Amino acid sequence: MSVPALAQSDETEVIVVTATKREQAIQDVPFSLNAQTEDDIQRTGADSIEDIARNVASLSIQNLGPGQSQVSIRGVSAGQIVRDQPGVKEQVGVYLDESVISLSLFTPDFDLYDLNRVETLRGPQGTLFGSGSIGGTVRYITNQPAIGEHSASAEAELNTVADGGEGGHLKGMVNVPMSDAAALRLVGYHTNYAGYIDALGEGGSRDEDVNSGSRTGFRAALGLELSDTVRITPRIIYQETEADGFNRQERFNLFANPFTTTRPAIQLEEREQYLLLGEEFSDETMLADVTAEFSFDGVDLTSVTSFTDREILVSRDASALTGSVSVDLGYPDAAVTLPSNLRDTTDVSQFTQEIRLASTTDGDVDWIVGAFYSDVDREYAQRLPTPGYDAFTDATLGAGTAAATNGSFPADSPYSADLDYSIEQIAIFGEATWYATDRFNLTFGGRWYDFDEVRTISQGGLFSSGFDNVEDTTSSDGFNARLIGSYELNDTVTLNAQASQGFRLGGVNDPLNSTLCTTEDEAIFGGFQDYDDETLWNYEAGIKAQRNGWTFNAAVFHNEIDDLQVTLDAGSCSSRITFNVPEAHSTGVEFEYSYQMTDNLFVAFAGTILEAEFDTTVVDGTGAVLAGIESGNRLASTPEVMLSASMAYTFDASWAGSGAEGFFTASYQHVGGQFTQPSDQVDGAGTFVSGLPFGGASGADGTWVDLELDPYGLGFLSAGLDWGDTQLTLFVDNVMDENVNTSFDRERGGRARLGFRTNQPRTIGINIRKQY
Repeated sequence: MSVPALAQSDETEVIVVTATKREQAIQDVPFSLNAQTEDDIQRTGADSIEDIARNVASLSIQNLGPGQSQVSIRGVSAGQIVRDQPGVKEQVGVYLDESVISLSLFTPDFDLYDLNRVETLRGPQGTLFGSGSIGGTVRYITNQPAIGEHSASAEAELNTVADGGEGGHLKGMVNVPMSDAAALRLVGYHTNYAGYIDALGEGGSRDEDVNSGSRTGFRAALGLELSDTVRITPRIIYQETEADGFNRQERFNLFANPFTTTRPAIQLEEREQYLLLGEEFSDETMLADVTAEFSFDGVDLTSVTSFTDREILVSRDASALTGSVSVDLGYPDAAVTLPSNLRDTTDVSQFTQEIRLASTTDGDVDWIVGAFYSDVDREYAQRLPTPGYDAFTDATLGAGTAAATNGSFPADSPYSADLDYSIEQIAIFGEATWYATDRFNLTFGGRWYDFDEVRTISQGGLFSSGFDNVEDTTSSDGFNARLIGSYELNDTVTLNAQASQGFRLGGVNDPLNSTLCTTEDEAIFGGFQDYDDETLWNYEAGIKAQRNGWTFNAAVFHNEIDDLQVTLDAGSCSSRITFNVPEAHSTGVEFEYSYQMTDNLFVAFAGTILEAEFDTTVVDGTGAVLAGIESGNRLASTPEVMLSASMAYTFDASWAGSGAEGFFTASYQHVGGQFTQPSDQVDGAGTFVSGLPFGGASGADGTWVDLELDPYGLGFLSAGLDWGDTQLTLFVDNVMDENVNTSFDRERGGRARLGFRTNQPRTIGINIRKQY
């Protein structure tokens, strides 16, 4: 459902006043807090970060499918990270209450039912939140167990997608007192997602709505007040997310293109793809954490212990990819058209422990200090089961070739790999705020960190480089600092300024699939092995103003980025590599304005204008600019303009029952053009020639694609009735039914398949919520 921009209401002010010491420290960050309160979220039905991002200035989302959204803030972006880059670290930290849940591409899309508020902290949060928050931090704050209170709520929704299927959900919450000092809060949910992508297949077949899916899970939290000074909250969260396919609309496929003559010539249309095999995504996540809070004389102690266990499967049709290599190797057509399934599996466990001490005395100085430890074990594996492939390999390349290249890995899998990661990090951090006068304060902060990563790789199969239990290590340590000044000009206006530093941990690239590379691509990309930490200095000035029903926040910022981690395709190698670009920057201005025009009418506007560019030119061995990384070129996945506008109108609806209130909301989001990879902005980058003679096509025909993702605008409407404890809402999302290209996807440098990730078409639905 759509989420209109919302004012920071009186409830938000209460939240700020009663926040923990860590949250109090956050409040002083210039232009950092965008809070949406419980009532706001309940009325608008936000259930994903995409909903939240529609009205948060400078927060950009790439939706790559269920459980695979990528977040960037203020143009700090390395570009699209895809399924087979397990070593790349996140750029925006995502927290569920006190527990970190961000993990590179695979940050879980937890259901947000029974949410209290969302906080978006812009700019590097390297002192309080550490690595992975170089662009900023998003925090989902859930409702906690309420001792002595019986309460419950339930929500049901049905929706239908234009030219797609039907979806809906059931969700519920119950809060039960267990004693005078304990309460249990349970949340459960099940959602069916409607599909809207059609898959063409061999023999003229057509499967509709192949990207449907579901999400099922629960949260259980126990609140224990052991005394007036001790509160402990153990919690467990479990969620399963499944999808039958991906939101990819294709422009070219080795098996379905307009150039074939011995096979049917096919021009793929909007929201269509071509498959020889069905695709699948599944994510099973368990998070267990314990937050313990102790109050002593003059100081609070907080301990947060969390353990995450996740199993992820990304199963996609790689028939065109495998078939493209088979054409290069001279295999017969029967081998080229073998169904081939690339299966990426991730089994990750993460343990984190954080301890914080915060002052509680009244005085001229408030402080917070803490220590953080994390231990991550990640087992990543790829298999390419292609039944019958070994027989064609031996027949074409010589008897025994398949067995010799497979090694200890399964037969009929021309590529297999096991990549095990062990990542350990420790950090010590602190911040202190000095209240120099009643109106002026200064905050000083710092964080020291030490990081070690060990990656072990084994490979097998004809397409692999044959690595056997090869170990690579990387490590780093450093110190991040932050200085913030805040001056209360008067009762309406507060001025802020800050200089802050953030960091993103480095890593090790996977070896190139050198047997698939052209000689030129192997020479260009073969030298990128490990990559260093990315660091950023942010300089910012902002204003916050609030009076008589209106609020205005604005900031101007400049980020200087050193060793920016840039990710791009390694040409024909069917590999992705990450490397450091010495210097880049993002500079911009952002604002949020809201106004309660009348007792019944509320309006809000938000926007960001951004320049994010390379300041260094990178060349290959021939002296040519590498992949569009040239001083003055734009960073990938960074719109230059993002704007939103929204309104909410309430009216008397006593005709519908005693005390009934009607409401109507409308919002509009505009996102400017962007590029998926830096190389997409180079002249001629949009012309793809496969060079693969197959199906009567010569391979010399070109497919032209506009790689600058067009600007787009999305509209959202909702209307309903509110009886206090019951709300009924009708909504329309993507009112104009815009088909948006959100990112570009290419396989083997575009030789095998070309496509765009796309958004959900117009969706109409009805939602009912009941509180008890």
